[in-house]
Amino acid sequence: MSALHVSRHIVVACAILLASPALRRLHAQERPSRGASGPTAALSVILGRPTNHAITLSLLSTGDIEACVVYGLQPGAWAVTSAVQTAHARVPVEFELNPLEANARYGYRLLTRTVGARDFRCEPDGTFQTQRAAGSTFTFALQGDSHPEREGKMYDPALYAQTMRNVAKSQPDFYFMMGDDFSIERLIARQALSQSAVDQVYAFQRSYLGMIGRCASLFLVNGNHEQAALCNLNDTPDNAAVLAGRARMHFFPLPAATGFYTGDAEEIKALGSPRDYYAWTWGDALFVVIDFYWHSPVAVANEPGEEGHEPTGQRDPVARKRDLWAVTLGDAQYHWLSKTLTTSQARWKFVFCHHVLGTGRGGVEMAMLGEWGGFDRRGGDLFAAKRPEWELPIHRLMVKTGVTIFFQGHDHVFARQELDGIVYQSCPNPADATFQAFNREAYRSGTVLPNSGHLRMTVAPETVSVEYIRSWRPADETAGHTNGEIACHYSIPSRAGSTGNTTSTARR
Repeated sequence: MSALHVSRHIVVACAILLASPALRRLHAQERPSRGASGPTAALSVILGRPTNHAITLSLLSTGDIEACVVYGLQPGAWAVTSAVQTAHARVPVEFELNPLEANARYGYRLLTRTVGARDFRCEPDGTFQTQRAAGSTFTFALQGDSHPEREGKMYDPALYAQTMRNVAKSQPDFYFMMGDDFSIERLIARQALSQSAVDQVYAFQRSYLGMIGRCASLFLVNGNHEQAALCNLNDTPDNAAVLAGRARMHFFPLPAATGFYTGDAEEIKALGSPRDYYAWTWGDALFVVIDFYWHSPVAVANEPGEEGHEPTGQRDPVARKRDLWAVTLGDAQYHWLSKTLTTSQARWKFVFCHHVLGTGRGGVEMAMLGEWGGFDRRGGDLFAAKRPEWELPIHRLMVKTGVTIFFQGHDHVFARQELDGIVYQSCPNPADATFQAFNREAYRSGTVLPNSGHLRMTVAPETVSVEYIRSWRPADETAGHTNGEIACHYSIPSRAGSTGNTTSTARR
């Protein structure tokens, strides 16, 4: 029996694998994979929920295949193989790789064959990282709203692929998507909601995200256009919130509150936990993802089925019609957030949310309103009356607990601001071929730059470095702008009670 057949039942050693006739044939067939890259890939691999001893690999194929994963601490020297699983066409299958060593970079290779075939073939090698030890230096990256449903307006497929290639070059430990990446608004507007239709929205993104997801663990932040929201829940099992929630967890291995990660443990009928807010520690940094949409009883930013709007001024007409005190993290999430930030001894603290209060335009311009800042639009301090069981508004809580950077999407622009020692960082659109600075007028301070690209963060014991990496298609490049250029760079030193910038450079 070959080692690959034995691997259906037990973990096998690399030496046995290399002695296998089937594996020798596999190596002889080695060639670029049909799933190597790009939106036409027949395979996509997404890594997710890494811990100190495990990681999940999600595989999606356009056809029925059998697959297994070989992996080890030295790329090419595969010490362990997973069980073989059958992946049916367009149905993700997950491989739980464990036990792993902490603070280690692993190499892996996916082996695939058509169902019933004898020989496997090699897909391109990948790598993944387990939890970093304190004192480590590492990188992570993130993008703002990709909005693939808005082709020609703020989305271009070739530019999106270019951004994904740029991200993949630096092989960050993980990648954040800040929301509005899986819009189901048009399905709602056309009364065409179904699980299969929503699934197609999520599957479409995997052909691009597989370009980075095979080497960087992916984390999703819930946005308003996902419509995974409390206001959409009803007594039917096929409402927009449940359909979106199922697709998110089906196509992407999101963290659950199981020990390494803390977060939302509330069960939603017909869905289970939405896995919308969660936190974990990596190296010297605490990462915290929060969400308004699953916890606000009202539509937070737009009514279901509305395509959205692009106001050009800081007075967002939709946000101004809403009762911002009805927009909420909810008691359970707030108290979890307070405990998470207060008890963490991490040197760096990063908080991620689709937007301040989940609605409006701007960063610090919105930070004093509602439960985020405690005031109403007229400047009245209503926090004690509106949130009597909360200790502090969210912004003041972040100040008190030493949050380093608050990251948001929603505004489709790069904007860096600072308030009370906290950097408010809005993330650029990764695929806007109009290269605009949408909603620039909403930002009355800070550095504001146009699209497109992504942010690359380098976290070291003594400093955090932020780089805005621009994306340009070959035809867009000029003498002054080339793909991969650093449009803005700033750094934040380790602090004892205050934040300051050691360097800050930006180019238009």
